Amino acid sequence: MYNKYHSRELKHLELFSGIGGFRLALEMLGHDFGIDMKCVGFSEIDNYAIKSYKANFNTQNELEIGDIVKFTEDKKNINKLDKFSLLTGGFPCQAFSLMGLQKGFEDFRGNVFFKIIDILRLKQPEIVLLENVRNLISHQKGETFKTILHLIQDAGYSYIYYDVFNTNNFGLAQTRNRVFIFASKKPLAEDFIFSQKNVQESFEKIKNKVSLQIQENVLDVLEKKVEDKYYISDILKPTILSNGTKNFSSKSEINPLIAKPLTATMVKMHRACQDNYFSDDFIMSKDPIKYKENVFTKDELLKKRIRKITPLEALTFQGFPASYYEKAQKAGISNHQLYKQAGNAVSVNTVYAILYYLLIEKNVLGINLNG
Repeated sequence: MYNKYHSRELKHLELFSGIGGFRLALEMLGHDFGIDMKCVGFSEIDNYAIKSYKANFNTQNELEIGDIVKFTEDKKNINKLDKFSLLTGGFPCQAFSLMGLQKGFEDFRGNVFFKIIDILRLKQPEIVLLENVRNLISHQKGETFKTILHLIQDAGYSYIYYDVFNTNNFGLAQTRNRVFIFASKKPLAEDFIFSQKNVQESFEKIKNKVSLQIQENVLDVLEKKVEDKYYISDILKPTILSNGTKNFSSKSEINPLIAKPLTATMVKMHRACQDNYFSDDFIMSKDPIKYKENVFTKDELLKKRIRKITPLEALTFQGFPASYYEKAQKAGISNHQLYKQAGNAVSVNTVYAILYYLLIEKNVLGINLNG
């Protein structure tokens, strides 16, 4: 077990920050439980994501790493980082995704994982929390994942745990399965278990008492009135209602009660069976649950007003508050970029639940929570 130290401060480093999903979860947790969360630095190469990040977080006196590949080329840069206890990061998933070419470590984006290891070797934070697509576990028949776990262990983290977490189990109306890897330098309690089941049971006890949004289904997110530009034209309706082709066939569906996984490309493509679409009569229905019992023909559906989700709704499905959207928009971020950022983001509620379980319930860092 960790030796308890009298501190209510936690310093962390956020790698591959995107728009700051890990950081937002940490800050909300700190607010709810009286812990001073201090970010010592963050890395991100997408200038639009950085702009949204800076519009929503006070990054003064923090090290802006930028391109982690260039940053880690010189060990002096790593040594400049303040001491921190927690490293977080949703490292690039394209190299391991089912939708990508699955080249793994042969892909440059896959290679950036080694930069995490470079930082861990030199800075040795007590714990690490990483996120990636579920397919990472089975990529190249499990060999990629074995290599990742071995590299983390070789960097000084003998105690490694992982499981797949579905965002929908943590108060967000979106199905989104991601693998989370938790690593510790020191042994934890003999009964310590890192699993979705345990984290969810822990989360259920506190979810209605904390700062998070809790969504039962999409109706808690969807706006009643949106601009006409979000509605699908009559020309595109047959495309989004299609059941696919002989090479890719699936049953298309609009009005899901739980949203399909958000993607970074949802702004550019109208893809049947993949993106989220809703009809006005479903959203406006006095009893939308009962409305779902209706069965409509394709011809009947073609006559309905159908729309895609808005950028605000996309961010909300990921657990970001409306204020996040407003600040990013005020900073000049376009809808195109907001969709991309939402699709790439880590789900805030899921991270919050995991961090609550680790830092509060199990107190793996020995923070003096009563001080």
